[in-house]
Amino acid sequence: MNTLKSYISEYLEYCKYRKRLDSKTLKAYRIDLKQYEHFCTSQSGCFSKNTVDQFVTGLHKRYEPKTVKRKIASLKAFFHYMEYNELLVENPFAKLDVHFREPRLLPKTIPFHSIQTFLSALYTHKEQAKTEYQHRCCIRDIAVIELLFATGIRISELCALKPADIDLESGNVLIYGKGAKERILQIGNPEVLQALTVYQENFQKEIGICGYFFVNKRQNRLSDQSVRFMIRRYTELAGISQHITPHMFRHSFATLLLEQDVDIRYIQRMLGHSSISTTEIYTHVSNAKQKDILVNRHPRNWMEVNGG
Repeated sequence: MNTLKSYISEYLEYCKYRKRLDSKTLKAYRIDLKQYEHFCTSQSGCFSKNTVDQFVTGLHKRYEPKTVKRKIASLKAFFHYMEYNELLVENPFAKLDVHFREPRLLPKTIPFHSIQTFLSALYTHKEQAKTEYQHRCCIRDIAVIELLFATGIRISELCALKPADIDLESGNVLIYGKGAKERILQIGNPEVLQALTVYQENFQKEIGICGYFFVNKRQNRLSDQSVRFMIRRYTELAGISQHITPHMFRHSFATLLLEQDVDIRYIQRMLGHSSISTTEIYTHVSNAKQKDILVNRHPRNWMEVNGG
């Protein structure tokens, strides 16, 4: 008779080879399901509504809402797999209310002038490079940051890019997003295209050896952590006091486009969001444009009211 442990193992194999989920998602599923497995060692029925209910209550006591939401989603996906394969008499989530109000945290963005200062520091550092090694590192770093801001790409998506995913002649970038969803974005800025072209020309050999578009000094795939370190370094060089992360370039990309009156549904597609509600959070950040309209363009400004 199969145990919960073996079912979880089979499910993770299914997610890896059939659903082709990325390594980060698989790691999260593994952690969350192993946690439930450990919880069930002290419970009588691991597939009962009561056990799942107690587990969810325990999650709320220990974790922040965002983490709880992820762990519940992992468990729901597992039980849905079990139900689909007729391994359950009844899905415990069928009569279980797991909805809760999650506080909406506004995404942190980088001010326009700070992005300009940051990019200027990058290009200045390249011009002042004292060695060939430093110069080449700057060429790669510029390409990474320019692409981050030009496309709003997630850092994991950027590091996973293959040479065939980037067509610099057409300016198209093929991005493999969450849930194995593909999207194509166009690079419209000539300076960004130039930065990527210079990088590709200088790192052609390393790219060929590595098999990924962005490489590190060991000719391996560039890691998320390396990009975070890179951004911290240039933030200090630029004299910017704000703590900047790779994801903040994505937030800034969306917010600045919204402030330029770009339709939110276009932004949704560019970011690779499956739901418009995820993208709508940027409307709460984009208050600068709204203030400008109400302060400078409201018809009341041109009214002359007599009397009173």
